[in-house]
Amino acid sequence: METFPVVDMEMLNTEKRAAIMEKIKDACENWGFFEVVNHGISHELMDIVEKLTKEYYNNCMEKGFKQMVASKGLEDVEVENNDLDWESSFNLKHLPVSNISDVPDLQDDYRKVMKEFANKLEKLAEQLLDLLCENLGLEKGYLKNAFYGTKGPTFGTKVANYPPCPKPELIKGLRAHTDAGGIILLFQDDKVSGLQLLKDGQWVDVPPMPHSIVVNIGDQLEVITNGKYKSVDHRVIAQTDGNRMSIASFYNPGSDAIIFPAPQLIEKAEKLEKDKFLKYPKFMFEDYMKLYASLKFQAKEPRFEAMKAAEFIC
Repeated sequence: METFPVVDMEMLNTEKRAAIMEKIKDACENWGFFEVVNHGISHELMDIVEKLTKEYYNNCMEKGFKQMVASKGLEDVEVENNDLDWESSFNLKHLPVSNISDVPDLQDDYRKVMKEFANKLEKLAEQLLDLLCENLGLEKGYLKNAFYGTKGPTFGTKVANYPPCPKPELIKGLRAHTDAGGIILLFQDDKVSGLQLLKDGQWVDVPPMPHSIVVNIGDQLEVITNGKYKSVDHRVIAQTDGNRMSIASFYNPGSDAIIFPAPQLIEKAEKLEKDKFLKYPKFMFEDYMKLYASLKFQAKEPRFEAMKAAEFIC
């Protein structure tokens, strides 16, 4: 069985660079996911983020989650529930405008740490996008510019906890879906597992590793690469014991960014498959997100088809 791709980013500065770039390329083409280590974000910062995130859940969110579970009778379900997720979460916005100072109940030290962590992740996301550009044969900065719109990219974080679930076979931690946006960077619990991706028709565990960042491809990168890189279905399986922390940061296009396959990749594809080289539509990211909001847990292909039917004309 193939091993989940883990990329040591320090190796990019050595004679092993070509092999590491090939590993990233293979991961983007065949997995839609990979994990990075030695990514430049200090272990100390990640440890503080984890500690304060878990404290915040225990102090401010656990009670509300238990009340929700009790009010919906979820501990006593007898059949599979596909209408909700066994998760407790909140969202932070970083770009174009931060809302960290507006989120209630966050301690000042937690706000400060999450701001610093977001700044580091933003830089890492842009570094990774340039590595993808290099592998795709696009000029440096192409993907960042494609995401830019008039106000720059959209960047935000979903902070989630997946508490112990008495019936994980009946309620998913998070139902299967692809991510709508660009590139996603996940700091996940290194002790409690649960994240899985769909590969070749099989669900594969994404291994928890201390101080790693899990990277995955969103729908917009699939469009821009004309399907060379694909977003992949993934889900969270709730566990009967252990509370899984998940901090997923989404580096997405700006709301008014116009998304379309990169012309350079179309030209290359045209030579290979003349009749079907343009596989994806042109649209405004905001319009895609409106559609995604109601269709998140359904297949992505009808979303692309719907955007094609209402193709944006510049």
